[in-house]
Amino acid sequence: MASRTYSMEEVNNVTEFIFLGLSQNPEVEKVCFVVFSFFYMVILLGNLLIMLTVCSGNLFKFPMYFFLNFLSFVDICYSSVTAPKMIIDLLVKKKTISYVGCMLQLFVVHFFGCTEIFILTVMAYDRYVAICKPLHYMTIMDRERCNKMLLGTWIGGFLHSIIQVALVVQLPFCGPNEIDHYFCDVHPVLKLACTDTYIVGIFVTANSGTIALGSFVILLISYTVILMSLRKQSSEGRRKALSTCGSHIAVVIIFFGPCTFMYMRPDTTFSEDKMVAIFYTIITPMLNPLIYTLRNAEVKNAMKKLWARKFSWETTGK
Repeated sequence: MASRTYSMEEVNNVTEFIFLGLSQNPEVEKVCFVVFSFFYMVILLGNLLIMLTVCSGNLFKFPMYFFLNFLSFVDICYSSVTAPKMIIDLLVKKKTISYVGCMLQLFVVHFFGCTEIFILTVMAYDRYVAICKPLHYMTIMDRERCNKMLLGTWIGGFLHSIIQVALVVQLPFCGPNEIDHYFCDVHPVLKLACTDTYIVGIFVTANSGTIALGSFVILLISYTVILMSLRKQSSEGRRKALSTCGSHIAVVIIFFGPCTFMYMRPDTTFSEDKMVAIFYTIITPMLNPLIYTLRNAEVKNAMKKLWARKFSWETTGK
């Protein structure tokens, strides 16, 4: 028994991983540092502004903005798991992460990523009820149900990510330890395991792919039903509904397109994976505040009131 433990310790001799990053060209890395530092600042400021607007503009009582507030929070957390480390690594030659840090990053990335998928699905259901059953909207989407739905998104995200980590952490890693990515994701890490990962890869694809594709199909069906029901609405009601749903559909396409490409395939990696991952880890969290703000009159009005109150306070203070 002791000899078996010893051999397993020898097999699991990788204590850290090395990221190859977005590029090995120093000049390209400098440009990427400036660009992604700007993107990350936009993510933080944009999503914090959405949260501040929803909370201070008395929009929290409306289900759509209740979920939008938490979507912004998840976007900040989701991008913060990968973006700061990636940005710092663009300035250093050796981009390392400990084994424990890698497993933790993998867990948190999938936790917030899956939670975002479920929140987007719940927001589609909210729009379905609001447009197709307007008279019963506040009864169906009361605060208790919204809280339960939100709790469900967090539990779903946790279960998904704990399964992903459990599948990876039991694998032996004996070298090489270079990950051709800028963060720890399942497929690049599986590639380094010192054993056959075919079966594990099937479970990983089933877990991630089912959630990504299943939620995407549900969203497509929901918005199709919504758009078909708009034919019965007045021109003004149709315009408002299209404005709101249009922003949701844009976010869904930008987020789910890359996710489906990454996780609805066998355990393989492509050189394009890093660029595709940029879309759902950085671009989508950055665009969400812009899309929801520019296409939503209520959010824009709440922001105007927020700024008016701020300037009024500053003027009075002086």
